[in-house]
Amino acid sequence: MEPAFKKILEEYDNLTRQMAAGNGFDMAKLGKRQAELAPLVDKINSLNKLEQDLKGSQELLENDDAEIKSMALDEGRRLEAEILNLKSEIEELLLPKDPNDDKDAIVEIRAGAGGDEATLFAAEMFRAYGKFAEENGFKIRIVSSSRSDAGGFKEAICEIVGAGFSRPKLEAVGQGRPLQVQGPYSVFKYESGVHRVQRVPETEKSGRVHTSTITVAVLPILEEKDFNINPNDLKIEATTSSGHGGQSVNTTYSAVRIIHTPTGITAQCQDERSFTQNKEKALEVIRARVAAHFEEIENKKIRDLTKSQIGTGDRSEKIRTYNFPQDRVTDHRINQNFNQISLIMEGKLSPIISALQKADLEAKKEALKK
Repeated sequence: MEPAFKKILEEYDNLTRQMAAGNGFDMAKLGKRQAELAPLVDKINSLNKLEQDLKGSQELLENDDAEIKSMALDEGRRLEAEILNLKSEIEELLLPKDPNDDKDAIVEIRAGAGGDEATLFAAEMFRAYGKFAEENGFKIRIVSSSRSDAGGFKEAICEIVGAGFSRPKLEAVGQGRPLQVQGPYSVFKYESGVHRVQRVPETEKSGRVHTSTITVAVLPILEEKDFNINPNDLKIEATTSSGHGGQSVNTTYSAVRIIHTPTGITAQCQDERSFTQNKEKALEVIRARVAAHFEEIENKKIRDLTKSQIGTGDRSEKIRTYNFPQDRVTDHRINQNFNQISLIMEGKLSPIISALQKADLEAKKEALKK
């Protein structure tokens, strides 16, 4: 058995003994770690069983009976292939994990270049994300939004919540790899960046193709224990909710605007009914934004590593183009095309995200070799 695999089994057995003994151990912490290791332990035990079976099959190759030798040879080939695949799966599980993958997510969509057409595409992507979220068993909650006169979104900020979600039934058909989901952030994080759309707007009489852009930012929702902000650094303002063009839509001060004074980062929420609810949502957003701000500062110090990982690039990076006339979506990070754009806009994002997950995995493997 490989030393790394043996070490995992020893740690799991030690955790089991500690939990059985009690003795003042942090049972929640031990249980969480044991649950994390359980799938890995199952695979390592299965690998041991396969290797024992292979050893037995190889011993049969010395048999004088030609038929038995032939059967043993076929069995040996099958077992070797299974062992190779299982070892690869175990190695993947041993790779460094994104600590935020099991968290809920804040998705911020903003219209960029292209005027009304950009706001309409922002609304379409918001709808696509909503459908994708629902098909994965997630819930989507609007934090704040700003509509354009054309009916699109100048800005839409929402939470994608996965508490109690069921494992997705979606598979990346044709990509050879099912979608891997831990929490909302684990899949939506690949959407951060600039999305470009090329199509003929309904208002374009000459049939000329227009190019518009939107930006998407995806942040993990952090608890206070994950990232604490000094309350003295926050300025909290109560305002009235605003509608189209910024006009007030009610006379009660239930909307909330929060400013993190050291950085100038702001967050606001007006879609909940009460000041307290809006404040709670705005605090989640400000915590996520401030944490992302400081994380980006740290990432600049290790930019080479950051660039080697899919889905953690600069938010100003153009990541994807939606070409409607050619029925093609191109993800520029992996230089791969996807067809059936109408299905993609209905939330069928699984093949794209699955391909990105695969590329991310390969990038992490390469980074470990350096």
